[in-house]
Order: sequence, then structure tokens, then C-alpha cells
Amino acid sequence: MSRNILVLYTGGTIGMQQSAEGLVPASGFAERLREQQAQQPQLTLPHWQFRELLPPIDSANMRQENWLAMVEAIRTGVEQDGCDGVLVLHGTDTLAYSAAALSFLLLGLPVPVVLTGAMLPAGAPDSDAWGNLFGAMQALHAGVEPGVQLYFAGKLMHGARVSKLGTASLDAFGVLTRQRQGARAAAVPPALDYRRARQPVSLAVLPLYPGIQAAQLSALLASGVQGIVVECYGSGTGPADDADLLEALAAAHRRGIVLAAISQCPQGHVEFGIYAAGSQLAASGLISGGGMTREAALGKLFALLGAGLSQSEVEHWFALDLCGERAD
Repeated sequence: MSRNILVLYTGGTIGMQQSAEGLVPASGFAERLREQQAQQPQLTLPHWQFRELLPPIDSANMRQENWLAMVEAIRTGVEQDGCDGVLVLHGTDTLAYSAAALSFLLLGLPVPVVLTGAMLPAGAPDSDAWGNLFGAMQALHAGVEPGVQLYFAGKLMHGARVSKLGTASLDAFGVLTRQRQGARAAAVPPALDYRRARQPVSLAVLPLYPGIQAAQLSALLASGVQGIVVECYGSGTGPADDADLLEALAAAHRRGIVLAAISQCPQGHVEFGIYAAGSQLAASGLISGGGMTREAALGKLFALLGAGLSQSEVEHWFALDLCGERAD
């Protein structure tokens, strides 16, 4: 049970206000929250303290530096202010990406972290803002295990498994059924503890598609990228008859670039050995992300590479389940 929580406001639709150009992030959300809570005295909520990351942003502008700022604010709230739970208010466009990234950046944190947001701004007709916010608060007060969760439309979901599935419904987030594979790490290694400093890294996501050319891949690989999430077909296949493309991947791997493979299928998983085309990709240096989502694979690569780990160390820990992203 969380009795004293940090409410960390980053911006997003939940606190936006109308401008001549459309909805924009706005400050001053703490006062609006106090006023709304006073109007609902029947709610049993934990004590909360408020912190705002400035400037508040539209989550479409989310960057790695914002994730690191969240981690620092959460660490301060827990270690210095005595908070035993954290609620992060966040825009929905990149909410699943941040939930996944924080899942890996906060490994070992002894208190729960819950993210939420809204499809409609607080105060708008039929808004889901207060329902999501107070629902998340009540979940923390009732008791949530340490780790990162996302609360939305009455559901509490694993932070490293959730995805945004739509834009037309208030019930916009879900966890799709995926086959999860991977041995569980015995413990969080010191190199990945939430107190470990991280640095921004250059990452990319590359979907394979009919007609992709080795020259296009080579241009991306030559851009200084340190890791790539390769979105393969089906169970981990790709254009294995293109010797130039396979060599471009292999050359990148020899240079130290981490190549992480996931499936393009919403409910798919990578199992290279089923098809020869998959085996050839694996031989080029790709490592399987199993059933991880794009959000989880990207966030995990950032946490590993951002900690300064070597290519072999990143590949070792990427293949293990760290927080439930790869195995139930």
C-alpha cells in the first residue's frame, strides 16, 4: 500500500488547454488536481506531493533526455522525500514507450511506479482524465507491486508489455497476447540498477519490407547508430536471398552495432530456427527479442547501451528476462 506518493507531471493531453493552434501543454495542473479531489471527498486516496517537469511537453516530443529526467525526479522523490509510490502523468502518444523505458531504467526501485494519461483533457466533456488519474491513485493506495505499470480505462497493465492500440476510443491501451520466451535473470545486475547513470544513445527502428535495399540499410548503419530494432516478418524472417543486405548486417555487427529482432506481427514472436530465412538473419548477428513489443525492445536497448555496456554484454542481458518483458 502506498501512503505517500509523488505525482510527476510531464505534460500531455491530460493537462492540455486550448490555443489558437489547437491543444497545447499547460502548467498549473497541481491546483486543478486539488480542486477536483476536493469535489470528490468519497475517494480514498494516498497523500501526494506534486512535481512538474518543465517545460510540460506534448508527448509526441518525448526524447531519451526526458526519460532520464523522469528517472532523476523519481529517485529524488523516493530517496529524499520518502515517497512509497509514484504516479507519472504523461501524454498518450508515447505513453507505452515511456512505460517500457522506465521499466528497464528503474530496475531494482523498491516502490511501484504507475503511468497514466488521458485521451481527452481534464475538464473537457466526457473526459477520461480524472477517472484515469484517481483510478491510478487508488490502485497505488490499494497496493501495487514494485515495478512499472500503466493504468488506463480501469486496467492496470505491465509497463513493458503494453501498446497503444487506437485513437478513437477511451480504452486505447492493451496488452496483446504474445508468446514470451527467455530465462529469467537471477537478479538485477549492479550495472542495470536504477541508480546507475545512463547516457543518451543513438538508436533506430527498421521495419523490413519487400524491396528494401542494402544501400538503404547501409546508410542507416553508417549514421552512427549504436543499436537497431529490426522488425522482421512473421517468426523472424527477412529477404535472406539478398547477399548484400545480409553482409551489411554482418558488417554492422562486426563493428559493434547491436541488432535486435522482433516480429512485425502484433501477436508475433521471433523464433529464428523455424525457417532457413530466419536462420540466415541470425547468422548475420541478429539476436531474438522473442515476443517483445517495439516499445519494450527500444526501451531495453536504451537502458543497456545507455549504461555503457559492451555489445556482448548488451546481447547477453537482452536475451534474458529482466522484468517480465520476455517471460510470464
